[in-house]
Amino acid sequence: MRLEDRNDVAHLTHTLYRIEGPNRSKFPFCAGYLFVDKAVVLIDAGIGEAKIKEIDKETPIDILILSHSHPDHMLSWHVLSDRRILVPNETPQMADLEDMGRRLTGSSDKGAYWAKVLGRPLGLRPLREPDGRFGNRSLLKMGTTHLEAIHCPGHLADHYCFFDRTSGVLLTTDIELGAFGPWYGNAECDIDQYKKSVRRLMKFPAVKLCPSHKPPVNENTETVLADFLQGFDRHRRIILELCSPPRSLQQMVSLSPFYRNRLPDKILQRIFEEPMIVKNLDLLLREGVIEEKFGHYRRID
Repeated sequence: MRLEDRNDVAHLTHTLYRIEGPNRSKFPFCAGYLFVDKAVVLIDAGIGEAKIKEIDKETPIDILILSHSHPDHMLSWHVLSDRRILVPNETPQMADLEDMGRRLTGSSDKGAYWAKVLGRPLGLRPLREPDGRFGNRSLLKMGTTHLEAIHCPGHLADHYCFFDRTSGVLLTTDIELGAFGPWYGNAECDIDQYKKSVRRLMKFPAVKLCPSHKPPVNENTETVLADFLQGFDRHRRIILELCSPPRSLQQMVSLSPFYRNRLPDKILQRIFEEPMIVKNLDLLLREGVIEEKFGHYRRID
């Protein structure tokens, strides 16, 4: 079936197609972006094994580019293991799933649990040695398409977005513009870096924003990014309010201010949510608006 005839493919520009992932591109999947030019390039492998094989059969893929090393973006990279694979300079080589889990969660025990209940059930495989790497402001040329790589850490240390200089389309990848707001639930995530990354994107003359888990945004792109930036302030206020009356970290985690206890696996929910709470507590302590005594955080009025 031709790309144009598929109901899960949107033709965005003369060279760019958006491929909807399963489950409306929600985790553990994401949308894929396919550039069909002198080379056929797929950005991220989160559309699932079956879809990659179907797309590749009709439009053979030359290159797979991974925007970062989260499992929903790497998911089915192995289907294209015989193609050219490019990853960020900042992506570390990970020996196995436990190694990947340890990096993301910050501990061996949590990493082993992550591998057991998430990595292996998803069929995730450690990435092979890539054929090449790219860095901030690298220009990836594939014919008429000139794709600029933009290092946007904060969500993850190796997180990248991409600006198509030809069309003005900005692939925001996991700066996803959803109602949940920014996600920074891994050990290496950083709120200050994340904010700087969003502000960096706001300087690009983007005519369209293309996130990995939401539909494209076709207008008011700078305003949309500015609104997304306000999500950090919303998260800060949520945690500040939890400090009155004084509460311990574990009490805050049990209240689940971000996930609202919606994840069925409460251990995994805690692994993701606790770092987000801690990072906001650290921010509030630096600002001097809360204090910590005997393991409890209290708002200073």
